Amino acid sequence: MANKSNQQGQKPKPPTEAEEELLRELREHQIELEMQNEDLRIHQIELEMQNEELLRARAALETSRSRYLNLYEFAPVGYLSLNSEGNIIEINLTAATLLGEERNNLLNRYFIDLIAPEDCGRWYLLLQNLLQHEGEKKNFELTLKRGDSHFHARLDYLSVMNDDLTLLRRITLTDISESKHAEQELRIAAVAFEAQEGIMITNADKVILRVNRAFTDITGYSAEELVGQTPHLLNSGRHNAAFYAEMWECINRTGSWQGEIWDRRKNGDIYPKWVTITAVKDSNGVVSHYVGLHTDISARKASEEEIKQLAYYDPLTALPNRRLLLDRLQQALATSSRNNKYGALLFIDLDNFKSLNDNLGHDMGDVLLQQVAQRLIACVREGDTVSRQGGDEFVIMLEDLSEHAEEAAAKAKTIGEKIIISLNQPYKLTTHEYQNTPSIGITLFTNHQQSINTLLKRADIAMYGAKAAGRNTLRFFDQDMHQAVTTRAALETDLRFALAKNQFQLYFQRQVRNGQIIGAEVLLRWEHPDRGLVAPLEFIPLAEEIGHIIPIGQWVLENACAQLKRWQAHQQTRHLQLAVNVSARQFHQADFTEQVCAMLKKNAIKADRLKLEFTESLVFDNINDTIVKMQALKKIGVSFSMDDFGTGYSSLIYLTQLPFDQLKIDQSFINNIGIKPVDTVIVQTIIGMANNLGMDIIAEGVETQEQRTFLELHGCHTYQGHLIGKAMPLAEFERFFGI
Repeated sequence: MANKSNQQGQKPKPPTEAEEELLRELREHQIELEMQNEDLRIHQIELEMQNEELLRARAALETSRSRYLNLYEFAPVGYLSLNSEGNIIEINLTAATLLGEERNNLLNRYFIDLIAPEDCGRWYLLLQNLLQHEGEKKNFELTLKRGDSHFHARLDYLSVMNDDLTLLRRITLTDISESKHAEQELRIAAVAFEAQEGIMITNADKVILRVNRAFTDITGYSAEELVGQTPHLLNSGRHNAAFYAEMWECINRTGSWQGEIWDRRKNGDIYPKWVTITAVKDSNGVVSHYVGLHTDISARKASEEEIKQLAYYDPLTALPNRRLLLDRLQQALATSSRNNKYGALLFIDLDNFKSLNDNLGHDMGDVLLQQVAQRLIACVREGDTVSRQGGDEFVIMLEDLSEHAEEAAAKAKTIGEKIIISLNQPYKLTTHEYQNTPSIGITLFTNHQQSINTLLKRADIAMYGAKAAGRNTLRFFDQDMHQAVTTRAALETDLRFALAKNQFQLYFQRQVRNGQIIGAEVLLRWEHPDRGLVAPLEFIPLAEEIGHIIPIGQWVLENACAQLKRWQAHQQTRHLQLAVNVSARQFHQADFTEQVCAMLKKNAIKADRLKLEFTESLVFDNINDTIVKMQALKKIGVSFSMDDFGTGYSSLIYLTQLPFDQLKIDQSFINNIGIKPVDTVIVQTIIGMANNLGMDIIAEGVETQEQRTFLELHGCHTYQGHLIGKAMPLAEFERFFGI
């Protein structure tokens, strides 16, 4: 314990100089080490700072490189480089995308493989031109492939020398398909603007800004005269303010309007057009312009009117046709039912009109129909309807005649008689003067309960009643008339098949001269299986009317020639001559002369044994045709007789030019010999005229000895009639000759 206390109480010993020196050196060395260590820390900090700057620079460089690559790869245009052989050695993604290929599939490919075939030739020419201008930047357009399709591209081309002195071609590729399409659309729009449809563009205040050529052609104004004006310049005055107010209300409400407008051209003409007006709005929905499409529909309106005219009016006479008549008749029946007043239908048919067409031609027939139409219009009241049903048939509808049937019938009859008088007046058909008569049927109507078809049928039946009464007259409908027309219709049907069923027979009436039989007139008879013997006056006019007279007439002529052939074999009959009646229709066939010659040749008969009998109407309807044919047949020996001479209006001048051998006095004069002094004188005159002209004369219908004596006394020694024999069948006729 004592030692320990001693130790604590003792002071330490001061260091020695050596120790102090050593301590000092140690401190200095320690300070120096600390300073070196500080320098090392500073240097380390500097290195760390330099490393950070390097990293930042490297990062900035990488960012810049990445940005460059992005700009290059994804640029809005394609970049590619070609070597001197034309291979692609570099290409960005944009160019690959434009070409529709993976980049790897494009590298080292010939660029020409990517050009549309139609532009390959241009590419070679361009390359030749580019080689001559090396170092100059050029641009041109090509069509390039994109998969299975194509696109329009603009190429900016620059050729440069590489570091190794090889040629490098740098190309910038731009897809210009949309601009090409827009350009094409502009061209189309420009063409459309100058199309045939007129176009007018105005601003929101309706001031005209632009018009196309078609618009100026339609209106007659020039573009300079229209621009700055308003459409009011074209106002025709046909539309009132309400019309335009309604039009603009529709445009403001819906954005467009279309309809028909009448405008005025510069020359004052008012014309119809179809207009479509469309409002053009800006992005804010405010109207900035109006575009109007204008089509001149004058031609269309004229065509519509023409179609209406063709649909409802007869093209030859401009009268209402059957369709329009039926429409008006329907309305007239309704009106008649309301006011209890009678109306009337007049069915008008021109007598023997077909003969005019056959003899003078259809052109003359058309001229007659036109003149008839004008005369009919002049005969009726302003509110009445004159219509043409077709052919030579006209129907007149009279309205509001009277509440009493008798008075209405009297008024209708007055108009009908006025029509007959008018249509009986001569017609001037170019160089021909022609007369024609009408047959008119009339029926009354009073209410809508009556059938239109029934009314027309009744008027038609009444017309046939007028024809049956001798033509050139009028008749009203009644039941007896209806029955007669029904019978006629049935007869017409049977007549059409009579020839095919061998129902016709030839009868022969002897002709004598000085008591000797010289021949006979061939007369046609119809043996109907149910009706018995049908009189010629009943069926011959009907055959004429329906055109069946031609085959019937040919059958008669052929059988007459065949009969002459048979008679040539008998001494008793070989001298006989047969007279055959020929209708106008049959004679005026173009080949009638050839038909007769062929029949004579076929039967090997003498031509002078055949005598053709013509009526005056046949001869003088077409005199030139008659002269030519008669002279041709006369040369081969055929003889001619004029039948019913004296009943018509024969021209003696023409009669002297025609090679007639004989005149036949009509039996109506023969019947009145000794009864009517005038007819007796006519018979004497005809006989004297025939003798003076060197013609034979024959009388028909001689029934009494007194008539025969008179004829022979005055120089007519040839005749036929019941006095010497009626018409008879062939067997009975031949018994007189013992064959």
